[in-house]
Amino acid sequence: MAIDQDEHIIEAIGRSRIVIRNGSVVEVGEPRIKDCPLAKRFAFPVLDIRAESVKANIEHRIKAFGMCTADREVLDNREFVGFGASELLSFGLRAGIIDAAVLACDGAGTVVVTKPAMAQGVGGRMSGLVKTSPHLAVMERIENGGGFVLDHTHAAMDQVAGVALAAEKGFRKIAVTIASPEVAVTIRKIHPETLIFGVHVTGLTRDEAEMLSSAADLITGCASKTVREIAGPKALLQAGIAIPIFAMTRRGKDLIIEKIRQSDEQVLVKPTKLPSLGDQQPAPLI
Repeated sequence: MAIDQDEHIIEAIGRSRIVIRNGSVVEVGEPRIKDCPLAKRFAFPVLDIRAESVKANIEHRIKAFGMCTADREVLDNREFVGFGASELLSFGLRAGIIDAAVLACDGAGTVVVTKPAMAQGVGGRMSGLVKTSPHLAVMERIENGGGFVLDHTHAAMDQVAGVALAAEKGFRKIAVTIASPEVAVTIRKIHPETLIFGVHVTGLTRDEAEMLSSAADLITGCASKTVREIAGPKALLQAGIAIPIFAMTRRGKDLIIEKIRQSDEQVLVKPTKLPSLGDQQPAPLI
């Protein structure tokens, strides 16, 4: 690949649009969110969400684990949040509840991962990936670790094709992370047994939130007003308060409960109307 083609676009920390070229942050859009309790707990905390602090956080990720570069690390066993998407999918792989997870990875595009450490390593520190460029070294790490890459040439992101690839490889208990409600509906129709996890939902319209709520098993609340208002009351279970995870189906609920059952952490279980939200929410919700 020519060096000037190495471009990655992500949306992160207040839904800022960030462009990374050749390992350097070259553009940071104005954040739409001004305060986020999760961002304050990052390894490189963002206490005041401004373009400058977002840029510093992304630069730290590039330096710390090679995000959007050929040095990108793809394995990690640390939990960053108790019920995040990568944490739940990593646990699901470890517990045998799922046998493959279809994710988006910078430098590789849509990938199928089979090991808990790779689910966490790929997804645990990744934000909303909009576009990426192929890095063969990253793809080799994924494949050497038991994973599969959908598109070696362009690092395309196509979660529908990713689920099909996982099925082609013989996996039957497949999970997938989805940012698009339309894609979630498509996967539910074509591959109805897939565990669908809605992620990166900040800014969804009411119609989009309705669509995702009808198709997904699990949805993260992010900083979405519509997901809290629409998915929250329909959910069977909510995990977390500040950035809630909503289990929309029995399968989603079972995954969270099994993670709790196998954990030694103290947990409060209380029947209540959902959503149950505290005063530490992202602001503004959009």
